[in-house]
Amino acid sequence: MLPQYSDNRVRVALQNVSNHWSMRRSALLFFFLTLSHLLLAQQGSIGGKVTDKKTGEGVIGATVLVPGTTQAAPVDVDGSYELKLAPGTYNITMTYIGYKPLNFSSIVVTADAKTTLNGVMEENAQNLKEVVVTGQKQTGTEVAMIQDLKKSEVVVSGMSNDQIVKTLDRDAAEVVKRIPGVTIQSNNFIVIRGLAERYNTVLLNDALTPSAEVDTRSFSFDILPSSVIDRVLIFKSGAPELPGEMGGGVVKVYTKNSVLDKSGTLSVSGWARSNTTMQGGFQQTDHSGTDWLGFDNGQRTLPGSAPKFIDKNLSGEPLQQVGQGLRNEWTPRLTTARPDLRLSLGLNNRFEIGQVYLSNVTSLSYSNTREQYDIERNRYQYFDPNTRIALPQRLYSDLKSVTGTRLGVIHNWQVRLNDHHRLEFRNFLNQYGTDEVVRRRGISYEQGGPGDGVEVDNYALHYQSRTIYSGQLQGTHEVGPKRNSTLTWSGGYNYVFRDEPDYRRFRSVRSEGDTGPYKVVVTNNGTQYDASRYYSDLKENTYMASGQWEQRFTGRDTTMLNQYKLRLGFYAENKKRDFNSRYFSYIRGANNVFDRTLLNLPIEQIFDAKNLGPNGFRLQEGTAPEDSYSAENNLVAAYLSGVAPISDKFSVSGGLRVEYNRKALKPGNNADYEEKRTIPLPSFNATYNFNQRSLLRLAGSVTVNRPEFREVANYVYYDFANDFYIRGNDSLKTATIYNADLRYEFYPSRSELISVGVFYKSFRDAIEQTTQTTGTDLYLTYQNADKAYDVGVELEARKSFVELSESKFLQRMSVVLNASFIRSRVQLADNAANNGFALSNRPLQGQSPYVVNTGLFYQDDEHRLQVSAQYNIIGPRLTFVGDLGLNYSVIELPRNVVDLAVTKGLGKHFDLRLGIQDLLNQRVRQYYDLDRNGKINKAYETASFASFRRGSYSTAGLTYKF
Repeated sequence: MLPQYSDNRVRVALQNVSNHWSMRRSALLFFFLTLSHLLLAQQGSIGGKVTDKKTGEGVIGATVLVPGTTQAAPVDVDGSYELKLAPGTYNITMTYIGYKPLNFSSIVVTADAKTTLNGVMEENAQNLKEVVVTGQKQTGTEVAMIQDLKKSEVVVSGMSNDQIVKTLDRDAAEVVKRIPGVTIQSNNFIVIRGLAERYNTVLLNDALTPSAEVDTRSFSFDILPSSVIDRVLIFKSGAPELPGEMGGGVVKVYTKNSVLDKSGTLSVSGWARSNTTMQGGFQQTDHSGTDWLGFDNGQRTLPGSAPKFIDKNLSGEPLQQVGQGLRNEWTPRLTTARPDLRLSLGLNNRFEIGQVYLSNVTSLSYSNTREQYDIERNRYQYFDPNTRIALPQRLYSDLKSVTGTRLGVIHNWQVRLNDHHRLEFRNFLNQYGTDEVVRRRGISYEQGGPGDGVEVDNYALHYQSRTIYSGQLQGTHEVGPKRNSTLTWSGGYNYVFRDEPDYRRFRSVRSEGDTGPYKVVVTNNGTQYDASRYYSDLKENTYMASGQWEQRFTGRDTTMLNQYKLRLGFYAENKKRDFNSRYFSYIRGANNVFDRTLLNLPIEQIFDAKNLGPNGFRLQEGTAPEDSYSAENNLVAAYLSGVAPISDKFSVSGGLRVEYNRKALKPGNNADYEEKRTIPLPSFNATYNFNQRSLLRLAGSVTVNRPEFREVANYVYYDFANDFYIRGNDSLKTATIYNADLRYEFYPSRSELISVGVFYKSFRDAIEQTTQTTGTDLYLTYQNADKAYDVGVELEARKSFVELSESKFLQRMSVVLNASFIRSRVQLADNAANNGFALSNRPLQGQSPYVVNTGLFYQDDEHRLQVSAQYNIIGPRLTFVGDLGLNYSVIELPRNVVDLAVTKGLGKHFDLRLGIQDLLNQRVRQYYDLDRNGKINKAYETASFASFRRGSYSTAGLTYKF
């Protein structure tokens, strides 16, 4: 029986020889091994950092060694190393390709002590000319992200794939809200520095993203799965190379493109929502055979026999045959909500053909999700400031159910012809379908006061699908005898198709207190919300081309750090959109022949085909000519910019971008809209490096914000879910924005960052969403504010605990913290239309006074364990802007959001992930600002516009790596 020892080497050695030695020899061996172990316990070490003389950054990959021996230690990502040695005196060498070796003599190592030895290495210019290092830069790591932020010429924030994989963030919308100054509105639209989605431009792989939204100009971030994201950068100051249409920032999302080796991953996860999953009563419409793929197979489309347009003042007889062929489905079927399913397959491939290197990244993702929650949705007609009582107009309770199906494909190629020429071909395809059902119950007091109201039981069945394709072909070429010129070019194409077939809505009512059946509301003249069917489709094609020439000139020395740069470039884009919408209503037949007993039928029977005819109901088209439009936008931009390193510490960059834009829209009523403008957009950026770890940035620029197609298309759309109408404004003007930034950045190491910055923005003709009331109806529209400003402070910290403690547990922890504090004010024009009516001297719509994100991460690479806890809160923000009449503004109140995630490696190929999102499940609260002071007092928290809980979201998933 072998004795047990704490030292593994002793135990292994004894076990290896125990079958061959006698007990005597074993005892002798034990004596010598024990002696050896005691000597090893008296080891010392040499440790410190190896840094670059010019940059101050760690020289990753350098080696610290004892010449003539095999005793050596590598330098890690932050420049640190530790070389364990027996007590004695040593000669030490630090070496790395392209650097002059460092030699140290007579370094004394003592037992149980660490001798500090730091080295500053200098590039060997002669060797650099002879050595060519080829490889592929990995841009998705945290170290690469920090270095890109540090070397940037403009004010920029970002997030790397390294940080994304530590969270449960499922799509780009959840990823970007972790970045300083960023929030998400309506679960998918980005708000930067308090500026709504319309003020932010989004690029996917350096090409402008398509938008499938009918009523807003924004890329819907929820369509892009987080698993394919390499990094996200948000540029917050302008530059000639960046799009000129920017207020909050320019968002660049890069998908994975290059790989080092062949690999693959397969992930399967199940998700459960606390108030939905495995509960009965989940509402769904009658699915078509392809709903599981994210699109309708034609089951919901308008019959082909439908005439193109029927004037609603005509008899509508040609439509009666169409009415006979429509599905008589007005209420949902009830099921038990299954757990959500998410699948993803990632394949990475690389090939080498001679000097040509090819890499391919392919990703397939699929999700099928369900959520259902109750929404308290109210409207008030009058508030008495003396009694502090708000008289209700509508007190509703909505049961909202959404089934979502998403199918996504990423297929990217990179071809490196040689070390100086590279081609990239990127493809992104997303198919997304949602089946939404809303059942609305409650009381309406529009026709009377309490006790004399009308109880309602209304339904809306709404299916829509979005198809988005984005493709780009890009080239990068280093040319010239010294490779000091770079030519980059790209061509891109975006396609969008949005289908909204057979959006059915109806109302049914009974008197307050009545226990009898509800009666379906059918009027003599059709409306969009009474027994109506709505159809729309949007098609958009965008073609893009861009190019840039960069010429580099060597400054006072031959290093890359002191190069002057001159850039000349252009961007051209042609976008065409066709939007068509129609709605039909069921109305009563002529009074002298109409069978009024039909009004007593339940909704399942009332619109049966046999009840359509001269004595029953008629199908009437309510479409107006302006409800469809064709639009085109042509944008041509040219820019000239430069970078000038004035000294080792001070560098400036900037230039001029000139944009010509023509927007034309032709509604169905032929009242054409056209705007042509040529706008010069100067910008300036300066950087002062106090030392190799800290710097100060100053930036200024002029940018614009143009009206979008929908905003100038003067047609009306009824949004049942929010119970308001949306209407365009063809008198909108382009807004001009003046931007200024000042930011201090400190980099403790290659993977750490601490920064603090201030910014100021001044707007002329700022575009906002506002609300208006007409009778009892609420309208959402758009307007120009005369003046506005936005000022704020941003803080960010990314810090590890490696140097703060000797505890291994604490050394594996890191923290990410960012916070923004913002103030904005809007001044409307002094005219008769605004005075005494419009709300002025208020925050911008959608702007939060503060945003806080923090995350605590634990990473144990040895045991393949990751744990994260993240927290997010945004301050109160104006959801809808009201007026001084009976239309009160709506403010969304803060809520605390906590996410937890754990990832554990199992064996060689598997990772297990567990987690929960929105652990606290606090209520989303949108309240009326009844006293118009920009705040929601405790006494008014019963006067809600909307209030609901979406439910905590939990997951368990398994990833197989091959």
